[in-house]
Amino acid sequence: MGENIGAAFERVARVLSLRPSLGRDTGITRARIRDGLTCDIEAGRWRLVADMPGPAGGAEAGPTPGIYGRAALASCLAISYAMYAAKLGVPIQSLDVEVQADFDDGALYGVSDSPPGYLEVRYVVTVETTAPEADVLRVLDEGDAHSPYLDVFGRAQSCRRVVRIVGA
Repeated sequence: MGENIGAAFERVARVLSLRPSLGRDTGITRARIRDGLTCDIEAGRWRLVADMPGPAGGAEAGPTPGIYGRAALASCLAISYAMYAAKLGVPIQSLDVEVQADFDDGALYGVSDSPPGYLEVRYVVTVETTAPEADVLRVLDEGDAHSPYLDVFGRAQSCRRVVRIVGA
């Protein structure tokens, strides 16, 4: 499997170096409140559901947005590490990324001076491998340097609201 990933990595990198415009796009995801706090999410062919816990007024019909956010970071890191391990020829038997995020829900409800987002995010990477530690650290460093969601979590993004009001 690592050979296929490594070959695909090199092929895509070669194409993007020749035609950088092929790597630029706009990701679009839509979320619509269905009932109460239950939210249907669409992104291309994917359909997801998010909701809040019962005590927060939700129906627990799906994971919370926070779970999806942490999942995005954890899976993006894991995939980045697997890609760079394949590219660099570092054998990995198993790889696990755990994301830990501290938060204060009081901020969501306007009763805390904490920011509404995470106070701190940590990620713990567990790698099973026969490779030397230096090779593993090189894979992790390359994966971190090129992980889109580590960048999203670690760097302030420009967010711009556009409002469309449809009359009754």
